[in-house]
Amino acid sequence: MKIILGSQSKWRAKELEEAGIEFTTMSADIDEKAIRFDDPEKLTLALAHAKADALLKDIYEPALLITTDQVAVCDGEIREKPENVREARGFLESYTRYPAEVVNGLVVTDTSSGKRFEGIDRAKVFYKPSLAFVIDELIKKGEVMTCAGSFQAEDPLMLAHVDHIEGGLDSFSGMPIVLVKRLLSEAQLL
Repeated sequence: MKIILGSQSKWRAKELEEAGIEFTTMSADIDEKAIRFDDPEKLTLALAHAKADALLKDIYEPALLITTDQVAVCDGEIREKPENVREARGFLESYTRYPAEVVNGLVVTDTSSGKRFEGIDRAKVFYKPSLAFVIDELIKKGEVMTCAGSFQAEDPLMLAHVDHIEGGLDSFSGMPIVLVKRLLSEAQLL
């Protein structure tokens, strides 16, 4: 069955490609700020469902649609993409004191039946205080402005300052492959 990734994220696409999953992409245009929950799991699942709802009206063939959302959590605070450089800098500085966690909500929708399969994935990274010395360089590169919580754990600059990780590195890209494969398998068994 055709697989559609409901995202334009190059990091998510890269994870699917590396896992050998063939797919096409679409992008949902939703107002993410209109959907709010204090619980990061509820928030990411609600956003992933909203993306699926927005895309379904444009899909006219049987397919499995993958939609996902990610937030970062640090010291109890939910973080999405930074609104400006000052916020990105504050996010990155805090990771020298507290671990950074990503929460991914993932939904696979069977476009033929409308059935949905969902799951949550979490991973946590602990940085060394030396991360503080590369913050200016990370901001200058610009990619931290496009990531939840301003961190891109797989960036070589950030990887060099990792103390340890709890969970899979693919979780940080927003496409936890073990969860993706499980949900795709569940959807195809029906």
